[in-house]
Amino acid sequence: MNILDDKRVTEYLTVGLSSVKRAKGTYLQDTLQSIFSASSEEELDQMVIVVLLADFDISWIQQTVEKITDEFHRRLSKGQLLIIHASENNYPPLAGLKRNFNDAPDRVSFRSKQNVDYSYLLHFSSNLSQYYIMLEDDVSCSKNFLTSIRGHIRSMSNSKWVTLEFSKLGYIGKLYQSRDLPILARFLYNFYQEMPCDFLLSHFHRLLMQDKVIRFRPSLFQHMGTYSSFHGTFNRLKDDDFVEEIADNPPADVSTNIEVYQTNTVDKAYNQGSEYFWGVSPIGPENYILVVFRTPVLISRVQIQTGLDGKDELVYADVELGKTLVKKESEVECSGFDKLGSIQQGQFNEPAVQKLVPATVACLRIQVTAAHPTWLVVRKIQGWTVNICTCYSSAQHHKLIFSLYDYGFVFSVS
Repeated sequence: MNILDDKRVTEYLTVGLSSVKRAKGTYLQDTLQSIFSASSEEELDQMVIVVLLADFDISWIQQTVEKITDEFHRRLSKGQLLIIHASENNYPPLAGLKRNFNDAPDRVSFRSKQNVDYSYLLHFSSNLSQYYIMLEDDVSCSKNFLTSIRGHIRSMSNSKWVTLEFSKLGYIGKLYQSRDLPILARFLYNFYQEMPCDFLLSHFHRLLMQDKVIRFRPSLFQHMGTYSSFHGTFNRLKDDDFVEEIADNPPADVSTNIEVYQTNTVDKAYNQGSEYFWGVSPIGPENYILVVFRTPVLISRVQIQTGLDGKDELVYADVELGKTLVKKESEVECSGFDKLGSIQQGQFNEPAVQKLVPATVACLRIQVTAAHPTWLVVRKIQGWTVNICTCYSSAQHHKLIFSLYDYGFVFSVS
């Protein structure tokens, strides 16, 4: 039944999303543009995006296919973008369903159909790549999200997992191993009328013995739609852990001799989440924040953001990179510093570190240079590294015909 059984799985990641006609607003093309613009060509060669047009309005489907073809013809012709559709005749009953959670009948019908949509999407995608991530049709993406995902998957190499989460919102940014997709597709289909898909998801990973949610921060995907696909209702939902450009921030130990306010410890500025470091005055030239890398690294860019709502900004400080670590009984000291520059108006951004310090470094230091008049908030300490890697390319084969097996339409691109 699976027309892709004779094809070898060559891509690293499938990005799947389902889209329906909306009463207000349309975000599908913006979402696709975000996926492509946030990814390098090397990343796109390891990725395939599958869009299920899940509405039963045939004229809307035809118009949407034409728009996508006009804007993304190159991606279609390279096999990086596939468009599929399932016929209404292949859906189970969507009326007269159980009213679990006391939802209104139209709400039950909507969320039940959505479960079936995702089931078909997962089933089609099961042989396309090693991993699969679910998005929605109204999201924006962090830059180089695939590279970030790959790093997190590597970090889990010694652990068993079913679902990794890269957003805290609904069914956005949920990652699976493709070998589990047929089981998940059947699970959503069998229980389609019982509860919303994100509820079913929480049961799925528990049934496969992943007891706890595994969510990585910062989030790699952000909800950008203003109006819901359900009756066009207003929806301002946002993920406050989302970061548009994720730094590499290599493993490090972060310390400071500035007094910490409550639980706002300095490591939170380095973790790239929504939390931050909050330091108490007095703060002066004897104070610093030190990031000691666990292995020497080549730094390409450094960015530091301080202050909150225009208050508690760091005014007088230099940003430095140190080359040498000296281990003592109770602490580690860093030396051999080169100055990158000074913080200006609470911010620092040096995009060309290699021109200033082309060698490997052991630490990064923010050194206060004068008495600081207020408390201090450091929201972000970000560092990008120089990576040397050979990226596998798998875009040589063509996927110019895509279908959802015997479920419906077949679209082709010439």
